[in-house]
Amino acid sequence: MAELRIGLVGTGGIGRTHIERINTRLQGGVVIGCADVNVDFGKSVAEKFGIKGYDGPEALINDPEIDAVIVTASDDYHAPFVLEAIKAGKPVFCEKPLSPTPEKCREIVEAEMASGKHLVQVGFMRRYDPGYVQLKNMIDSGKYGAPLVLHCCHHNYDDGGVGWKTSMSVENSMIHEIDVLRWLLGENYKKVDVVFPRCSKNASEGCQDPQIMHLTTESGTYIEVESFVFSHYGYDVRCEIVCEEGVLNLPEPPYAMVRTNDARVTPICHDWSERFPDAYNIEFQNWINASKEGRVDGPTAWDGYVAQIAAGCASKARDTQTTVEIDIPEMPEFYKA
Repeated sequence: MAELRIGLVGTGGIGRTHIERINTRLQGGVVIGCADVNVDFGKSVAEKFGIKGYDGPEALINDPEIDAVIVTASDDYHAPFVLEAIKAGKPVFCEKPLSPTPEKCREIVEAEMASGKHLVQVGFMRRYDPGYVQLKNMIDSGKYGAPLVLHCCHHNYDDGGVGWKTSMSVENSMIHEIDVLRWLLGENYKKVDVVFPRCSKNASEGCQDPQIMHLTTESGTYIEVESFVFSHYGYDVRCEIVCEEGVLNLPEPPYAMVRTNDARVTPICHDWSERFPDAYNIEFQNWINASKEGRVDGPTAWDGYVAQIAAGCASKARDTQTTVEIDIPEMPEFYKA
């Protein structure tokens, strides 16, 4: 296959950035069409990018001219479109979450296994961030001993925060930590709780912000993740790993120091698009390369399923203000290959 012909479903902001990314920066693939549940809007986006517009997502997925599918629709539409792509036998990249419920994620896992082919990748892009890759390599080297404690934070400026709900801090924000920390440590979680510190005056009405999630892994590694959506200072993701023989820290983005107005200032990112462009580029280039060879190299449907099990338990812990045990099923042989 000289070039992977890609169709994108869901033409909101992140979908449009992926069209631009693939068609102007990456190699080996091209987005040739897009669709949206709002058909007219999807066609207007297609016209803007000079690609084919479709009369709905199903028409795009089942078009023989489409080799692979990207799903960037709203969360509730992820499972139906991923299942449609599996039915069509096409590689499908689904932005997180694979589905908002573990039950639907399990349905996708079972459908993929029944197809006999690895087709589904989930968009947990932090696994591709060069900083997180450095941490992963250092942990796996064994040089610093076993990880004992992780201190993490996930701060947003609050763009688009109007209408942000208490539940979204786990399910739309800390879900990234739930996946990437499991990947870093190479083990599943056993229990979780979520606590509410003093609420910020800047939080949207009815929303508890910040929140702190505590996770314990199978080996006993302890993790704390602070989510602060309405931080009002920038987009700031940090991860400190306390090991037996050293402390590892996620590198900061390489911004130059500025001396101005009687101060030394080092800028930080304003939003996710500034913080993780390299991760997205590497992620999609790898997905294109693997899809052309009939492989899935990134986070699988099983990873998406496990993440939603853990997120569901975290949500229950948050709502009941209790500690909740996390029961992860044994991974099928299909996903061990």
